Amino acid sequence: MIDRDGYRPNVGIILCNAKDEVFWGKRIREHSWQFPQGGIKWGETPEQAMYRELREEVGLQPGHVSILGRTQGWLHYDVPTKWVKREWRGSYKGQKQIWFLLRLTGRDCDVCLRATGHPEFDAWRWNEYWVSLDSVIEFKREVYRLALGELVQYLDNAAPGGRSPYCSGA
Repeated sequence: MIDRDGYRPNVGIILCNAKDEVFWGKRIREHSWQFPQGGIKWGETPEQAMYRELREEVGLQPGHVSILGRTQGWLHYDVPTKWVKREWRGSYKGQKQIWFLLRLTGRDCDVCLRATGHPEFDAWRWNEYWVSLDSVIEFKREVYRLALGELVQYLDNAAPGGRSPYCSGA
């Protein structure tokens, strides 16, 4: 499902623990790290898609998390043409995402990267909220910065004054 502007509706998930550290998953067979994310299927709400993606990619159920907040609107990123399937070229630009900030209310051992037959990640770790985004694929970094910046308001310990240490003048 691609909108008239060429963007696929998607959700992004920032999962934090009790110390306000965030979950990072290592893409299977790659050297890049990212937050869980995935497309919104026809008829799904963003919240329904978020819970489905959380279950598929991280193995967590709704009872393992609580929603702290979500972005007010869509955040967009463009995908480089070389990454776009040939049949989509000309009609597909990238993704538009609603981001959710979740608190893990379960335990670390509830995380299961092999919850489905098609895992997205082969490793995971907790990082500080404002960890460098250098390990994120370049075309997604700005959306990550925007999502983290908007959602930090729902946390107490992530950064003094809720400000990103790598946002100039923000």
